[in-house]
Amino acid sequence: MGKALIIGAGGVAGVVAHKCCQNSEVFEEICIASRTLSKCNALKEKLDGGKTKVTTAQVDANNVPELIALIEKVNPDIVINVALPYQDLTIMDACLATKTDYVDTANYEPEDTAKFEYKWQWAYRDRFKEAGITALLGSGFDPGVTGVFSAYAQKHYFDEIHSIDILDANAGDHGYPFATNFNPEINIREVTANGSYFENGKFIETEPMAIKRVYDFPQIGPKDIYLLHHEEMESLAQNIKGIKKIRFWMTFGQSYLTHLKVLENVGMTSIEPIEFEGKQIVPLQFLKAVLPDPASLGPRTKGKTNIGCIFQGVKDGKPRTYSVYNVCDHQECYKEVGSQAISYTTGVPAMIGAAMVMTGKWKRPGVYNIEEFDPDPFMDALNQFGLPWHEDFAPTLVD
Repeated sequence: MGKALIIGAGGVAGVVAHKCCQNSEVFEEICIASRTLSKCNALKEKLDGGKTKVTTAQVDANNVPELIALIEKVNPDIVINVALPYQDLTIMDACLATKTDYVDTANYEPEDTAKFEYKWQWAYRDRFKEAGITALLGSGFDPGVTGVFSAYAQKHYFDEIHSIDILDANAGDHGYPFATNFNPEINIREVTANGSYFENGKFIETEPMAIKRVYDFPQIGPKDIYLLHHEEMESLAQNIKGIKKIRFWMTFGQSYLTHLKVLENVGMTSIEPIEFEGKQIVPLQFLKAVLPDPASLGPRTKGKTNIGCIFQGVKDGKPRTYSVYNVCDHQECYKEVGSQAISYTTGVPAMIGAAMVMTGKWKRPGVYNIEEFDPDPFMDALNQFGLPWHEDFAPTLVD
């Protein structure tokens, strides 16, 4: 069918590459490119021998001319961006220059301010439309599958959805006193930022971790959940009919929060550069260097994740509640693709989103969030490629 260029070689990229190879009817060829060629080659070794042809390349994803040269050389049908969120715009620029479809898993955030929002990427809408190419934004799990779940609920079960609670529970235990399940820099920036929720047409900011509930998750049990800001609220607020309220909740254990508070209090989570022994260093980047690499957590993480959405709204004039969620087992993921469930739940939807565009099911010129397309083929593919979902028509509500 076609060829994908995967930019990035971390935990998520590993899952994307494995899953592309499992879906060899669509992905006849993949090229894995990253700044560190040895990482790409190590991944290629694990994948060689299947039907999908795997090649590797070296590229600096901050460098537009280098990206353009690579895209022209590889000539892919789509670029799957699983590099850092700071690199979304340079990769989109290169896709525009080469008229190549684009998909990513997380929205752009500038390196110097911990502010992630869609405005920078939405600014590309007209240019992508004029170039006749598709950009699919946020095809991970949250954002990503949570948007597909919302579109599915809207299509099949509601005339209007009034409230969405997105719940992300990780009950995995890696045995370290403190470690982050994905890039420590992005993770810590996310949880130390102000929280926010959408209500009646506007976003209301909260202090970091100020709003807490306890929620009893299927297959996991009761967990502390905290209200965070999360990017999919921004697009769902525009794309879901009748929406009045959206909140995003994530689980954190007491040990994680205590460690984080101490690190914050001593200045280790700061993104402001400081001078140290004659050099400029960013404390958070130094902290990232001393923490365990998230990719190393796979073999030692036990337990499950549960991520999904609870909807309240109306159908045929009557109130209705509905929940749809996925449960993923860290050890099962590791057995299958050599990564823990956090990378797995992001990497599988990235492959599916790329396949939707490549097969023409979601091919439309412009820049789109995932909930703007027909959710049904994506929902089928989730069941097929390792992220089966469960429905509940009488879910426990958060409040």
